[in-house]
Amino acid sequence: MLELLKQLCLLNGVSGAEDEVRDFIRTQAAPWADSIRTDALGNLIVFKRGKKETGGRLMLAAHMDEVGLIVTRITSQGFLKFDFVGGVDRRVAIGKPVVLGANRVPGVIGLKAVHLTDREERKRAPKTRQLYLDIGVRSREEAQAMVSVGEYGAFVGPPEEFGGGLLKAKAIDDRAGCAVMLALLREPLPLDVTFAFTAQEEVGTRGAFGAAFSVTPEVALVLETTTAADLPMVEEKRRVCAPGRGPVISYMDGGAIYDRALFETLCRLAREHHIPWQTKEYIAGGNDARAIQRSKAGVRVAALSAAVRYLHAPASVGSIADFENMLALTRLFLASQAEQAGG
Repeated sequence: MLELLKQLCLLNGVSGAEDEVRDFIRTQAAPWADSIRTDALGNLIVFKRGKKETGGRLMLAAHMDEVGLIVTRITSQGFLKFDFVGGVDRRVAIGKPVVLGANRVPGVIGLKAVHLTDREERKRAPKTRQLYLDIGVRSREEAQAMVSVGEYGAFVGPPEEFGGGLLKAKAIDDRAGCAVMLALLREPLPLDVTFAFTAQEEVGTRGAFGAAFSVTPEVALVLETTTAADLPMVEEKRRVCAPGRGPVISYMDGGAIYDRALFETLCRLAREHHIPWQTKEYIAGGNDARAIQRSKAGVRVAALSAAVRYLHAPASVGSIADFENMLALTRLFLASQAEQAGG
């Protein structure tokens, strides 16, 4: 699965422009799927029959999109003004390389040099309006020949293994969940499963609502990443989870209270099969579960996540073992749902 994850992280799929990721996943899924469709929001919905026929009872979900930026204006000097797509931390964006559009026009996020700032300016994080993109041209006309207003930009960050079993890459959030689902698609399944590769999660879980509304599952497991805080200067009570300690099984976050029986099932399966696991010891954040849970008459939801450092930054860091254990625990979860389905 690791090589698959690396391939996924190399792709660009800023919210609303997931085409490259969706096309790759469709190609990978096609040989194993019984049906594939793309809906109006850009979600890729893949259905695969399992040993036990249950229709659309169970859905797995992971989002394809990543944070990035979008061009809003071109200056007379050829610099590009932009806004962020999703919750990007401005403090870590300065000086980072990006590529723009299908032609992957290279650029770098710029800010007035520190030598030109006064003491008060240096105390504050820059506003987005103070940033710009430098694509190496000298006029608006040169820039317009390469880039248009409304063009998406993605961070550049080739995947790299380092340290004690860690992976550094952009877009681990949530290509990790996509990789787990693609790996499962290649295997015989114990029951029918609908795989929802969702769009626009980073701008308000927009795709997941439409996907759940059309699939109408009874149970959904969201495969995600979540904020690791095992970092210097973070007080102990806020060190909510850490890479390398196993998948995070959620009981509640800022957007959903998870189904208690599903939560307990995941915990039990992890214990029984000696899979390391952890909970998130701080109530915050959210994911596609909040949209799925509220669809139609309601859906029982659970979430399984990998703890990842530096989410929504040009490079994130996660544990390779955690990704593999997410796959193992999801596999066990499917088997338990098949047993409960009866028949």
